[in-house]
Amino acid sequence: EARRPAGASRLQHRTTLAMGKGMGARSRGYRSCTRDLFSKKPRDKNYNPPLSTFLRTYKVGDTVDIVCNSAQQKGMPYKFYHGRTGTVWNVTRRGIGVEVNKVHRQRQLVKRIHVRVEHLRPSNSKAGHLARVKSNEEKKKAAKESGVPCATSELKRSPKGPRDGFTLDLGKTFETKVHTLTPVPYVFKPLSKSIA
Repeated sequence: EARRPAGASRLQHRTTLAMGKGMGARSRGYRSCTRDLFSKKPRDKNYNPPLSTFLRTYKVGDTVDIVCNSAQQKGMPYKFYHGRTGTVWNVTRRGIGVEVNKVHRQRQLVKRIHVRVEHLRPSNSKAGHLARVKSNEEKKKAAKESGVPCATSELKRSPKGPRDGFTLDLGKTFETKVHTLTPVPYVFKPLSKSIA
């Protein structure tokens, strides 16, 4: 037991120990503050991951999402990388090397980590872009064969405009007409005292 300073009671000495050091201090371990971050949904608890997790093939250059599986402690990345998207740069027997961008003050650092396959999944972040590139190439090829140039506006993304107008079918409505609902006006009526 640490020696308490002269003149300090046992209670005062215990509170001074708890503020920054000793038993009552805030934990700052490797997995601190991950109670909710690494928690699993009830339906996913106590189950091994599906076989497709292990049979999936990762190649250098693939885009992957890092999502920690708390049932497997081996090869788990640090909590900062949970939910991040990176690029595969190395493939080993049990782990996949992933490059992740990390912003630190004014710099953007490229961090390289090795993660087991249980904590990885293929990313769909590029799916929309790749589909648009494929459709644009098909339009360009069709325009080249027909000899009519493709409009540039067709190849670029455009914001989704308002929906087209339509005529409402009143066949299934009550009395086949539009009913306008209006609130009943409030009229104040004072209570009348009944004389018995």
